[in-house]
Amino acid sequence: MNTRETLKVNSEGHLEIGGADCMQLAKEFGTPLYVFDEQHIRDMMRTYRNTIEERYDGNGLVLYASKAFSCMAIYGIAKEEGLGIDVVSGGELYTARKAGFPADKIYMHGNNKLPRELRDALDYGVGCIVLDAASEAKILDGMAEESGKVQDVLIRINPGIEAHTHAYVQTATPDSKFGFSVANGSALAMTEQVLAYKHLRLRGFHCHIGSQIFEKQSFVLAAARCMQFIADVKAQLGFEADTLDLGGGFGIWYAEGDRKIAPSGYREYLVALIDEIKRCSEALGVRRPYLLIEPGRSIVGEAGITLYTVGAIKEIPGIRKYVAIDGGMFDNPRYCLYQSRYTALIADRADAQPTEKVAIAGKCCESGDLIGVDMPLPEAKIDDVIAILSTGAYNYSMASNYNHNLIPPAVLVKDGKAKYIVKPQTYEDLTRRDVPWEELK
Repeated sequence: MNTRETLKVNSEGHLEIGGADCMQLAKEFGTPLYVFDEQHIRDMMRTYRNTIEERYDGNGLVLYASKAFSCMAIYGIAKEEGLGIDVVSGGELYTARKAGFPADKIYMHGNNKLPRELRDALDYGVGCIVLDAASEAKILDGMAEESGKVQDVLIRINPGIEAHTHAYVQTATPDSKFGFSVANGSALAMTEQVLAYKHLRLRGFHCHIGSQIFEKQSFVLAAARCMQFIADVKAQLGFEADTLDLGGGFGIWYAEGDRKIAPSGYREYLVALIDEIKRCSEALGVRRPYLLIEPGRSIVGEAGITLYTVGAIKEIPGIRKYVAIDGGMFDNPRYCLYQSRYTALIADRADAQPTEKVAIAGKCCESGDLIGVDMPLPEAKIDDVIAILSTGAYNYSMASNYNHNLIPPAVLVKDGKAKYIVKPQTYEDLTRRDVPWEELK
């Protein structure tokens, strides 16, 4: 179990999250069910925000990374906690707008922003757009001119850092669809190009080296290379950046073998970045930039769990035991995508020791529809409620209606009380946009 107070085992041996009994949650809301601990989310947001205030004189902003989990409620919490957000699609931007999130605290990302997404960002007045293609810069400059605006922008650069994480979530290696390489000169060329546009105001640079990273030195090295690039641009082009966005990617605990990081540990990550920026600023003779960071997974990942009900149980002698649940790859595709590991508990026997290793299988018509294999678990029975831990990030975000299954609802728990933040889908939702065959004849 993780190191924070999000999860507890009560006197009945039941798993609790945010003071709410998971067996009661399953009874009240049904399964599958995403459950989030509001206080945990707020505590993590405050950890990052307070560190910037205390160690960097408040010269920065925490941007919640929407891709981890996007809904109006999470934007409401971020707004109350004084954070900004980053969005990577028109849908995330629309959701933020509908939630009333301040436009000046929204940063728009994406490696292939559609023209309508750029237009929406301009119309809403987002604080900054992060450029990831030369063609995008040209289009945006034209749109800004038509709108009579000058748009603040950052350029995403690729510092060539190969962090120790899964290859699918590395984003700053030499072979990446993201950013402009510092090593081959394309980042400098893009900078010169953007500076020539009259309706784009270049503020600085953005870098994100990947996700689920535990090595503090990877982030420090990225900060150093970005600061060196800022100094090189100043020397060669006469432009001194005033903003540096170092992205996110801080790792979280999923299963045995992962590092268990307390909030103070995430503070240490950020302090190391800040100290390196200060050191480089003095050594290179450049200003201390306004610092942006984009944590997402580390804010909501361990704050969330998913509850399932056990259905069929099938044992193949000498091979494997399958425990099937009422969810699967349609609500959590991460094992299918990159063999992500999870921890499973039986909710009414949360302190019971594992007695076997099983494959937890979903209900989709796919052999690969698994939550995990060789997962330690006490002997499961039909109708048991299973909790999969640390599912707050990239589960609801990646969910689909594959096989026309319903995406589970989500509830937010605080002080033992739960309420919907994403309401349940219905079968009618699945067919709402279908055109009846009779109308096509």
